[in-house]
Amino acid sequence: MDKKSLNIIFCGTPEFSVPPLQALIDSEHTVTAVFTQPDRKAGRGKKLTASPVKELALKHDIPVHQPTTLRTDDTLQKIQNLQADLMIVVAYGLIVPQQILDIPQHGCWNIHASLLPRWRGAAPIQRAILAGDEITGVGIMQMEAGLDTGPVFLEKTTTISAEDTSTTLHDRLSDMGADALMDCIHRLVDGTLPDPTPQFADAACYAHKLEKSESLIDWQKSAVSIERQIRAFNPWPGSLGHIQGDDYKIWKAHVLPTDDDLTAGTIVKANAQQLHIRCGEASLGIEEIQAAGKKRLSIGQFMAARTGWYCG
Repeated sequence: MDKKSLNIIFCGTPEFSVPPLQALIDSEHTVTAVFTQPDRKAGRGKKLTASPVKELALKHDIPVHQPTTLRTDDTLQKIQNLQADLMIVVAYGLIVPQQILDIPQHGCWNIHASLLPRWRGAAPIQRAILAGDEITGVGIMQMEAGLDTGPVFLEKTTTISAEDTSTTLHDRLSDMGADALMDCIHRLVDGTLPDPTPQFADAACYAHKLEKSESLIDWQKSAVSIERQIRAFNPWPGSLGHIQGDDYKIWKAHVLPTDDDLTAGTIVKANAQQLHIRCGEASLGIEEIQAAGKKRLSIGQFMAARTGWYCG
């Protein structure tokens, strides 16, 4: 391949897409246009807010397009006119039709935050933590019409630690995705990029979109599964536990063995520094908690105002 600098279209929307876009901006390649979701109302004032990708693109004077769909003749023509060598799609949020996938010389690549075919779909980071996966990663995939079904050029792996939340894993995978992308592009330009490896479809599982209703803690479940839920749903949708007649958002906890026969949801131990809740199997030691309309507190701060709960 003679050409050393590529013309690239970038499609992305949330914070996860920012490190890959920044890596492209910092490279010898040219981001000719950015496609991102339309501005959305956000915050308490419901102010119209640009996506993180749009903010970065405008900072570097890159043309920004914000169609509500890619299935119009106008958008198709815009992309054809850009004469891109490659399109990169990272958590964009819109379906890319086959007509557009076929336009760039080298097609469209996607950065996906799992080791495909495991956790295809919208919430791979959260589902991996929730399932208790020990390893995850990012892959650079050649896009095709199916949902995350395309062959994979390259993957990078990372261990999911016992301390990882969806926030920490999100940030790590985003940076890893940027590195993997630039590695693939370098190989493409050098002519050393191997053909992508087809996915083994029989091993596929789906990371369904998170729903707010999933935030409710079921104390009948094991303490292990509830602790994973707390980490997986941090920061959204959070994990809401019913304790002493009220709902509290639980931000951090640890699993404790127990030899009692108390009912799930019962307080096992409560004092100035501890709050242990019985689960279906074992107990959960709460470390950070938040009452409705209040600030997030350490368990010591929280329990200082709840001496009436003390027991065990």
